[in-house]
Amino acid sequence: MQIGQSGRLGIGIIGAGRMGALRAEALAQHVPEARVLAIADANPAAARQVAARLGIPRATDDVGDLLGDPAIEALLICSPTDSHAAWIQAGAAAGKQLFVEKPIALDLAQTDAALEAVARAGVRLQVGMNRRYDPTFARLREAIAQGVVGEVHLLHIISRDPAPPPISYVRTSGGLFLDMAIHDLDMARFLVGAEVATVYAQGAVRISPEIGAAGDVDTALTVLTFENGVFATIDNSRQAVYGYDQRAEVFGSQGALSTENLYPNQVTFRTATDIHRDLPLHFFLERYAESYRREMRAFVETLLAGAAPTPDGRDGRAALALGLAAGRSLALGRPVAVAEV
Repeated sequence: MQIGQSGRLGIGIIGAGRMGALRAEALAQHVPEARVLAIADANPAAARQVAARLGIPRATDDVGDLLGDPAIEALLICSPTDSHAAWIQAGAAAGKQLFVEKPIALDLAQTDAALEAVARAGVRLQVGMNRRYDPTFARLREAIAQGVVGEVHLLHIISRDPAPPPISYVRTSGGLFLDMAIHDLDMARFLVGAEVATVYAQGAVRISPEIGAAGDVDTALTVLTFENGVFATIDNSRQAVYGYDQRAEVFGSQGALSTENLYPNQVTFRTATDIHRDLPLHFFLERYAESYRREMRAFVETLLAGAAPTPDGRDGRAALALGLAAGRSLALGRPVAVAEV
């Protein structure tokens, strides 16, 4: 049967945690072409709670129920990272179209095995790099492609969280370069429109001794040298006391482009003692709310149109390779060619 023959795409969601619930809400409330038919989670109470809130017909703790249901044409994989590759392979074998949260896996071998399963089955895969769908960054990419700044010379990305994540998350997430900076590494490729040749990363523990004890860093600066000669810098911090800091600047032969943080309002206070405004939107759920809606809409509409979704598995693999190269660079204290990882 052709995908979406009824005019709507039948979807099943694996994972009823924060990301699974966020995706389910975006689909149920903002994508009328989607039918979320089931949600599965190892914690059945969590699945039932999300299903009841959003009117999803079925909640289960058995992913096999989703894999075996012919009405479910696409799967959203929102489970813990260490299960992504296995569910991609199972979903591909069942003939499902696929969306997976980043990263596909924490190493290239598992990633390649998952992508080979996708290619073998002839299904499509989109990787959850939602910032590509943020209106601000999408406009920045459009301006670069239009040649507004001429030839791009430099890119700088600032990406700082308001507070460190739970230490339990740090221990299993793959670390700062694979769970946090991976978004910025993907954004750098997206904005520059070229591949990275070398990665040079430095990092330190400046905020949380617990993060250091877990073998990670909480503050990092990464320099990317692209194959077309562009230099990009990314600075990451696990704690910006003033809120979620997400900015970028592109400098080129004909000028510069820059973005600012988003705020809950546009009011500036001017008094006899100071000039100030409210703090930026506090975290990614608020800052990137629209990007998640646009991302889910694009996934569904692309599949219904019979087109290839983006970013795809190759983009997901490329971002992972950059994150691994950054980790290797930090450990070795030298620039690392992407080809080394």
